[in-house]
This record gives sequence, structure tokens and C-alpha cells, in this order.
Amino acid sequence: MSELKAYLREQQRTVDAALQQFLPRSSVRPSTVHRAMRHPVFAGGKRLRPILCLAAAEACGGTREDAIPPACAAELIHTYSLVHDDLPCMDNDDLRRGQPTTHVVFGENVAVLAGDGILTEAFAIIAQTPENKRYRTRDYVTELAFAADSRRLIGGQVMDLEGEGKDLTKAQLVRIHEAKTAALLTSSLRLGGMSANASPSRLQALTDFGRSLGLAFQVIDDILDVTQSTEKLGKTAGKDAEVSKATYPAILGLEKSKQEAHRLTRKALAALQAFGRRANRLDQIAHYLLDRDY
Repeated sequence: MSELKAYLREQQRTVDAALQQFLPRSSVRPSTVHRAMRHPVFAGGKRLRPILCLAAAEACGGTREDAIPPACAAELIHTYSLVHDDLPCMDNDDLRRGQPTTHVVFGENVAVLAGDGILTEAFAIIAQTPENKRYRTRDYVTELAFAADSRRLIGGQVMDLEGEGKDLTKAQLVRIHEAKTAALLTSSLRLGGMSANASPSRLQALTDFGRSLGLAFQVIDDILDVTQSTEKLGKTAGKDAEVSKATYPAILGLEKSKQEAHRLTRKALAALQAFGRRANRLDQIAHYLLDRDY
């Protein structure tokens, strides 16, 4: 586990250094929006999506250098969604990654524009991904847009909002999180594979792995929201229950939710068999996410 944690820290530093280069400096005019854009990006965070992108490239025999642009782009899509998700008109949260949320620091109007700016930069960055025999720039851009569109990430947010205060079924909850959480996580893996010229069969294996891992990640997230403190999570604990949000513990109960997370993780790991030992990092990360406490 200590070896994996060292790997995760190294990859986080790599992604942070790349993001520092990709994003406009705080001094670039208009500085207010660029400071607001950098605030949530460098507030901390696990960097899960870019690390999965880099690990998927490794599993497919690619290089970290080729996978850095899509890794950073995926992280920016995730971060912009958090900025908008935290707005008063959405979840109205004042803490994210252990720091005051963007609208708390810069105001709601600038936070909206900062989120827009982060989203736009993501597509400028992914367009810099090197082409290879199977995948062109349009393929990378389309893949990221597909994950972030109104049927996946944005659609999941809408379904999540509409589900507040309602008695949803497990199937309805799964549909929400396939879109809201698993789609971008899956695309992060696919983009890593694409940067490594992955074969169609390997790309499908990464897709299957990502869908199950994304759902398992969300189950654990829901569990932690009711079992951990705000200080531990770096965001407001118990917020889901406060707004009567549909969650796995609310629908299945805590113990069955834990069983569901284990079942989904096993299903994710089964999809990696085609890679053999090349997928060792992805295997380790899946186990790490299952056992995490924040």
C-alpha cells in the first residue's frame, strides 16, 4: 500500500505541474477570472480521473507524456462541474477539497464564469493530445464531449436534482450515477487507452472496468457522506441527507451499500483480466478506492 501511495503522489505531482503550465497564470488579464479558475483546480483533490487516465495508458503500453493532455482535460471537466455543483442555485455548498468554494471566495457571478473558463480550457488542452494510428484529435475531443454532455455528466446532474426528496428505485439511482459519475471516470480511462493506440478490445475492457469502478466509487462516496466528518472529507458531511438526496445508503441501507461496493469492484477487476500484469496499477487503484475513508 505504501508503494501505491508513493505512485499516486508522484502522479498527482505530474498532473499538478502540467496543469500549472496549461492554465493561464493568475496575473494574466483579466486576473480575477484566472485567479478564480485556479482556485478550485489547485485546492487539492485526489486527481483520480487523471491518474486513471495515466494508468490506463500504461496498461496499454503507452507513455505518460502522450496521456498528460487528456488526463488534465478530464480533471478540468471534473473541476468545472464541482464549481457549478457547489453554487447556491445547485447544492449551495461552501466547502470543497477542504477549501472555501469558488463562489464563496469570488462571488457567484465570477464562479459561474470561472467554471465556464475551466470547461473551455479542457477542450483546448485535449486537442494537444498526439495522434496515432487509430485515434485522431477529433476522436479525443468527441470522447471528452460525449462524457460531459447533456446525456451524461450534465444529464446526471439534472436527474440528481430532480430526484431530491423522491423515493427512487435502485435502478433509477444507477442511471443517475452512470451519467453523473461513471461516464467521466470511464472516459478518463478510455482517453488514456486511446493515447496509447489501444485496440478496440482493450478499449472495451477499459470501458467495462470504468463503468463498474465509477459506480463503486459513488457507492463509497455516499457511504462516507454519512459515516465521516466534514474535516475528514474536505466537504460538508451529511449534505445528501440534509437535502433528501437519493443515495445508496438511503435506498439500500448502509450494510447492503457496502456489499454493493464490493460486488461492483469485483466486476470491475474482472474486466482487467485481458491486460494481465500490465493492469497491476489499475487493480491496485480499484482496491484502494474500495477501502478509502475520504
